[in-house]
Amino acid sequence: MNTNPGRESESWESRFNDLLRMYGHRNWIVVADSAYPAQSNPGIETVFTGGDHTEVLRKVLDAIGASVHVRTNVYLDSELKQVAEEDAPGVSALRKEMIQLLAGKNTRELAHEEIIAQLDRAGNVFRILILKSTLAIPYSSVFLKLDCGYWSDEAEERLRRVQPDKTATAL
Repeated sequence: MNTNPGRESESWESRFNDLLRMYGHRNWIVVADSAYPAQSNPGIETVFTGGDHTEVLRKVLDAIGASVHVRTNVYLDSELKQVAEEDAPGVSALRKEMIQLLAGKNTRELAHEEIIAQLDRAGNVFRILILKSTLAIPYSSVFLKLDCGYWSDEAEERLRRVQPDKTATAL
């Protein structure tokens, strides 16, 4: 079921929930199509879900949304917009469903190779979970880069703008 020996009997949902509790900002979760490769980097764990792509994505997004400690930045392959229905039957319906699932999320589209390069760099330092679905449509993987759920980008920016008081004492 997954690339981690000894976990064959564990469900993908159980494994995902265990890891979500441990993961924080800079970890990634990928909901991947069935052709996504198992990577050799030891920081990247691949789990075959045996499930429908959008259902796996929905469960992952719901769990992240219910957590206090993380939120997500979504990355999609920009190539997905160009995939034709005659080349990949079902792609039009998939795009519509993904638009609904990702409504209101911080979503960016990048070339597939750019996302993979980010994932490769992150995998050298941070853990990544890849959840493979049964979907057979190219460029349909959804890359979720986790961020801190209780600290906003705006708060971080304000913190970085503040000049430290040279007379302040240590906490």
